[in-house]
Amino acid sequence: MPTTSVSDTLFTRLLSAKGSPLLIAGPCSAETEEQVLATAHGLKALGKVDLFRAGIWKPRTKPGGFEGMGSVALPWLQRVKEETGIPTTVEVATPRHVEEALAHGIDVLWIGARTTVNPFAIQELADALAGTGVPVMVKNPVNPDVALWAGALERLERAGITDLAAIHRGFSTFAPSRYRNAPTWILPIELKSRFPQLPLICDPSHIGGRRDLLLPIAQKALDLDYDGLMIETHPDPDHALSDAAQQVTPVRLGEILNELHFRYRSSNNAEYLNKAEELRQKMDEADREIMEGLARRMALVGELAEYKKENDVKILQMDRWNEIFESRQAWARKLGVNEKFIAELYKLVHLESIRRQTEIMQRPE
Repeated sequence: MPTTSVSDTLFTRLLSAKGSPLLIAGPCSAETEEQVLATAHGLKALGKVDLFRAGIWKPRTKPGGFEGMGSVALPWLQRVKEETGIPTTVEVATPRHVEEALAHGIDVLWIGARTTVNPFAIQELADALAGTGVPVMVKNPVNPDVALWAGALERLERAGITDLAAIHRGFSTFAPSRYRNAPTWILPIELKSRFPQLPLICDPSHIGGRRDLLLPIAQKALDLDYDGLMIETHPDPDHALSDAAQQVTPVRLGEILNELHFRYRSSNNAEYLNKAEELRQKMDEADREIMEGLARRMALVGELAEYKKENDVKILQMDRWNEIFESRQAWARKLGVNEKFIAELYKLVHLESIRRQTEIMQRPE
């Protein structure tokens, strides 16, 4: 588990010095030297960018598309740093990428979602990074698996890479979604709960996949206390060679930043503190009532299971389950509670009920 202290990493030093969330920006892909430098100077004018990002090696889902300029683009990023003073970051997927990026003075590396999903690839990168001390950001794996994400971070730390950050870029899903990659906010929150000192950065570009979604996604990330944003920026987004729909110009990025509302983590206002504490105590009481209600329900489930066993009746009865599933959502609707939340909650309740009944049914006579 990453144990780096809160004050000795590039990311935490930047956060401390800046006093506000980090901003990482730049094109999805480095296409030409002119495009890279135009973007960098546009971002420099904003005065808010902490890292300049650009994809150099861009393997796509299907072959035949633009797959990046490769090593030829690395000197362009050297010029970015020389001319603007903004540190640079690129994605690496192989030990050769690591070697070439560091040879060209790249300041920060990031590991992409398709690499994070593969522990073999992560271990190869960890071995290549051992002893370099370079800061590394790790994107979540494409599939919604916190263990894989955490495992990648742990492999890097075991290799001596302690200057780490995590990037939330959303997860693949078969379900219809307005997002390119479903945010599934509970998963990065779970990662943060495991590693509270680890900086967490949101990538609204890859979550949304559309310019119009950048602002609401970024705002939600800030409201959830993320430590930074990574937003793809291009001087001519409509003609970008990759991910055109999700990139914005430096000018538009500045507008988005101005529209964001940066809230406080807390408040020293006595009235606020007293009211918040009062409400939290009431929530604690409500939670205890919920627990007591669940305990009563599971006791009744146990009684029902004993009665079914005595009468040789099966555990699962779909008519009853359908009745519960529909009626509880109807109750939720009348009470102004989110129906989808109640549906998911009762799926868990039902699974626990089946587990409890199975335990009783299989108990020796």
